[in-house]
Amino acid sequence: MLTPFAAHDTSSRGRRYPEPSPANRSEYQRDRDRIIHSAAFRRLEYKTQVFINHEGDLFRTRLTHSIEVAQIARSIARALGLNEDLTEAIALAHDLGHTPFGHSGQEALNECLRDHGGFEHNLQSLRVVDVLEERYAEFPGLNLTFETREGILKHCSQKNARELGELGQRFLDKTQPSLEAQLVNMADEIAYNNHDVDDGLRSELLTIDQLMSVSLFAMQYEEVRRRYPHIPVRRAIYETIRRMINYVVTDLIENSRRRINHAGIKSLEDVRRYPESLIAYSAEVSGKSRELKRFLRQHLYAHEQVTRIMDEAVKIVRELFEAFMHEPASLPPQYREKLRQQNGTREQARTVADYIAGMTDRYAMREHARLFPDD
Repeated sequence: MLTPFAAHDTSSRGRRYPEPSPANRSEYQRDRDRIIHSAAFRRLEYKTQVFINHEGDLFRTRLTHSIEVAQIARSIARALGLNEDLTEAIALAHDLGHTPFGHSGQEALNECLRDHGGFEHNLQSLRVVDVLEERYAEFPGLNLTFETREGILKHCSQKNARELGELGQRFLDKTQPSLEAQLVNMADEIAYNNHDVDDGLRSELLTIDQLMSVSLFAMQYEEVRRRYPHIPVRRAIYETIRRMINYVVTDLIENSRRRINHAGIKSLEDVRRYPESLIAYSAEVSGKSRELKRFLRQHLYAHEQVTRIMDEAVKIVRELFEAFMHEPASLPPQYREKLRQQNGTREQARTVADYIAGMTDRYAMREHARLFPDD
């Protein structure tokens, strides 16, 4: 039932290490299953979305966020006749390379690696599935299909693209990835924008009065209160966020379908050659989405309580990096063994970064307490 411009697994560009096709599932189902069984995926349960893991059991983590992205993305893929299995695989893998402590941890590690090639979580996610996962006898990593790996890599500098061969070529040629990859990018934005509203209200760092200045929230909340005036506030919030997601997803599906039809897209190659992303909001909803993002940056991500905790998180990441660079003997045995096989400070820095990026929030705090007991 897929459209001609969907990614069909029978036309996949294949895997880095050739394998026989799976007997009872598609190539992209195999990708999804390998991702779900990976250690990196399990660790997402204890990695920060906005609030550090120990701050509350009901706040979202990288794991619950990834599941929510997959759910939204699959709904969009089905409506557009795209490949749900590939969509799900990309969605579940897109955050595998995220550091502990969310974007603050990523920025801290990038600063630590400034003279060693930098750090970017999309590239690290690719590194996880290509190299760092060690589960299979015949190859390193998870040996995912080209299309899943392509979807994981949302952004890439030209310098890094040149080092990635076929996978990086689209960044040099300025071509597009599959529609499945494009829609996961949008589903990621929908999930974190709307669910950060929920977590912000739950934490009491945001208030309903503040959010009434955001048109996307206000229009849905007012409708919920009009139709259900007697339900408790918490239930009204759930209903509002559900409607916000439905509103933007519906617009995304309808506008993307119009764009695909108007562009005369007939094949995946047409998708790749089109000069911009075909999966997009209408101008009206795009403006409302930007307004919500600006609000969250100003009132949640830059909130004093969040920045105070994240400043401490940055300190933890920096001090861990410095400690492991100066005392490699403090690393676990498998990382010490990797260092023995390497030459040069750049390779050592990358190995240390791999170790820190793979940490959960609580493990990073434990390691820091071990190395700095008097801090």
